[in-house]
Formats: sequence, structure tokens, C-alpha cells
Amino acid sequence: MAGYKPVAIQTYPVLGEKITQDTLYWNNYKTPVQIKEFGAVSKVDFSPQPPYNYAVTASSRIHIYGRYSQEPIKTFSRFKDTAYCATFRQDGRLLVAGSEDGGVQLFDITGRAPLRQFEGHTKAVHTVDFTADKYHVVSGADDYTVKLWDIPNSKEILTFREHSDYVRCGCASKLNPDLFVTGSYDHTLKMFDARTNKSVISVEHGQPVESVLLFPSGGLLVSAGGRYVKIWDILKGGQLLVSLKNHHKTVTCLYLSSSGQRLLSGSLDRKVKIYSTTSYKVVHSFDYAASILSLALAHDDETIVVGMTNGILSVKHRKSEAKKDSLPRRRRPAYRTFIKGKNYMRQRDDILINRPSKKHLELYDRDLKNFRVSKALDRVLEPTCTIKTPEITVSIIKELNRRGVLANALAGRDEKEISRVLNFLIRNLSQPRFAPVLINAAEIIIDIYLPVIGQSPVVDKKFLLLQGLVEKEIDYQRELLETLGMMDMLFATMTRKESTSVLQHASDGFLENKKVES
Repeated sequence: MAGYKPVAIQTYPVLGEKITQDTLYWNNYKTPVQIKEFGAVSKVDFSPQPPYNYAVTASSRIHIYGRYSQEPIKTFSRFKDTAYCATFRQDGRLLVAGSEDGGVQLFDITGRAPLRQFEGHTKAVHTVDFTADKYHVVSGADDYTVKLWDIPNSKEILTFREHSDYVRCGCASKLNPDLFVTGSYDHTLKMFDARTNKSVISVEHGQPVESVLLFPSGGLLVSAGGRYVKIWDILKGGQLLVSLKNHHKTVTCLYLSSSGQRLLSGSLDRKVKIYSTTSYKVVHSFDYAASILSLALAHDDETIVVGMTNGILSVKHRKSEAKKDSLPRRRRPAYRTFIKGKNYMRQRDDILINRPSKKHLELYDRDLKNFRVSKALDRVLEPTCTIKTPEITVSIIKELNRRGVLANALAGRDEKEISRVLNFLIRNLSQPRFAPVLINAAEIIIDIYLPVIGQSPVVDKKFLLLQGLVEKEIDYQRELLETLGMMDMLFATMTRKESTSVLQHASDGFLENKKVES
């Protein structure tokens, strides 16, 4: 047995995610920190000024968190009912919030009691924002109205009643203090101008609008509603530029990256999609454990905060660059030490002595060398092997089948052992790279353990599932073979027609030459 040849592990091409600059950039975050809130997180907003704290609106409280803290540094809870939204002013000193009782309150982040209270809405307020001049507040509510408030006088300036359903989202222009946009459940987006007392642009989204966003330049407007994210050109009177449908459920929130080159959307399908604002294609995505209601990005995209329906706040911080070790390092041999003799030319009288390298066999190879086939199969059915390197398990099964001892290795197993085999087959049978080997193994298991079906409910369920997968895979292979046969016939027919046309052309030319000679 000194000449035992180890099992050759076949390598398969793995179709993984294409590595791009966006992949490297958005994957460069630490493991998320999860914070439990009192209820669903309806709004998250970062302060535009250092130290970039963020406000979290959940249930009847608004918590202010430091960017790296897991406990709130301040709490505003003076609400009669549920709070739905809170937004920082451009200087980061004031915070405006809307609640279910129709109230709009203004807070100083250094205090606790509200500085101003604006009363005028009769139903829940779902959107609030500061205008570009910092002295006015825009609010939208479930009473179908949009109101403009004056902060110094605590008075209502204008009321717009052009929506016919709940006003659930809105934003103010960062350039013009008189312009702001609202979205409603009446499927429309309206841009209002405080100088004209009416809307200047109105577009139809087609679904109840959940979120709106203005680009920093003010020329483009983004709306989210249903499964659609739509981009509108404001400079062309609200012309639709792009309609994106990359989510499987309702899109609930939108956000722009710090550079303005990437657009983020969160949805009830538990995914955050990242789009390029030049091609409007998805360049990256994040998966979360629950449906997403809100998201926000810190300055320079240093932190991503996502609020979910189960009250969990997921916070991801960007990894810091590795700092160079300032301790004096141990001096190592010079580079010339390692390359010494590398370019030495062998002389005629030199004697070359090769040092034999000892090859160590893997544990499964040792078992196969000693004919312990069941033990070898058990080793490659360990979870660490089946999950990380399933090609090793498939290669051992293929080797056992080549030796004709696969049935012996699979026979005589108890409930726990046969469950491990069935789990591996169910997980990997549908993969094209493993299917030829695993279908044969599945048929052998069915033949061996079919007489004892009914003794274990767990095994019976997996056994029936495996049997259905085998039949489905065989039908799929049969359909592929039929399709391949059809394609072969088409290719053969096309080749025959081309050859016939070439022969006909040659014969016609011969006849013409013959007539000329005569």
C-alpha cells in the first residue's frame, strides 16, 4: 500500500458575485450593532453637523444617539401620542417632530421641553422638514393638508389642500426656501411654491407614495411607492426619466450617499438596494432580518443606520484603516540571505541530492487506504466539510462509486447518520456541477432504505423530499436532452441548406461556362 494515490478533488467553477469598486466600498463595514427600540422605527435622521448624532423616531419617543453609542444620549418623550417623524435643522441645533395627535413640536437638542408648538393639523403628521432659510417648517398630515409654519412667530403662514389622500412624505429644497415637495397616498407628487400659494408641478406616480427625495442640485426628484422607484426631471416640468422595479415589495424609504453618486432604497422585502445615479443600475445590496421602514447615512458614508418593523435598529460603522505598528520590529535577515545561491549554475562534477518531501494524507484518504469506506464517508459528511467544501464530499462519493463500495458505505446507518446524508443530498442535488454524481447516490439510498420507510417521521419526510427532487431533476435532464435534440436538428437542417445552395451555385456556373464554350 506504499503506492496509494490520494483522491483527486475535482475543482468546479464558482459563479460568485462580481467584485467591483462598489462591492469593496459598501462591504467595508463592521458587523452591525443592533439596538432594540420600543416600537417600529419610522424615521432616522442624521445631524448635518459634527459630531453627527442621529435621531430615531419609534413609538412615543425620539432618541438621540451618538454615532458610536449604543445608548441614547437624550430622549424627547413629551408627546401625547405616537411620534412619526423627526428632522434636524441644517445647523444641527434644532429638531422638529410630528406626532399622531396632529401636533408639530420644535426642540432644542440641549434641552428637553419643546421650544415651539404648532397646532393646526387635525390628524397624524407624518412628514416635517426645515426650509432652506432655516426659519420655516413644512409639515404634511393625514388630514390631506400641507402647512408652512413660521418659527419666530409660531404661526401658520400657508395651507395647501390640493391632495385628496394622506400626505405621508415630503422634503424641502436645499437651495430655494420657497420650494418643497410632498407625496401622498392619492398617487401624486406635488411641488409647491410659497410665492404662488399653489403647486407648480404635479406628477402621477401610479402607486401610494411612501418617500420623496430631491437631489442637491434641485433638478431631479425621486419618488418611491409600491415596488417602483421613479426619477423625475423637474427642469422639464416633471418629465419621467427612469422607472426602477428592483424590489419585490413596497419601497418605504430613500436616501442619497454623501457624494450624491449613489441612491439607496429600503423596502419591506428586507433589502436595501444601491443604485448608480448615472446608469440607474443596482451596484450593491444589503440584506436584513426584517422589513425596512427607514434608513440614513452619516457624513462621508461612515455609518449606515436602518430601522425595521420589529423595533430593531441596525447600525453599521465603516472599518477604520489599519494603523501602522509603532513598536520597533525585530530585525530580520536581509533579502540577499534568502536569494543566496538561487542563480547558481550547476557544474559538471556536482552531485545533486534531492530531499524527498513527505506527503501527508488527509484523514479520509487514510480511511480509504485502509478500506474503512464508511468512516471515510462519515468524515466528509461533517457540517464543516459539507457547507464549506462540498466538492470534497462529492469527490469521495464519486471515488466510492468507482470502487463499487458506495452501497456498502451508505448501508447500515441509524436515523442520525442517514439524516446527515439526506440533508447533503437535498441541499446540493439541484446544483448542475454535482447532479451527475449525487443522482446516482440518491438512487442507491432509495433502493437501500425503501423497505424501512415508516419507522422514523423525520427520515420519512426527508426521504420523500429527496425522492421528489430526484424525479424533478431527471425530468429536467430529459427536457434538456429533448431541447438539445431539437437544436441539433435545426443546426443540421441549416448546414444541409447551406451546402445545397453552394452546390447549386457551382452547378449553375458550370452550365454557364459550358454554353459560352459552345
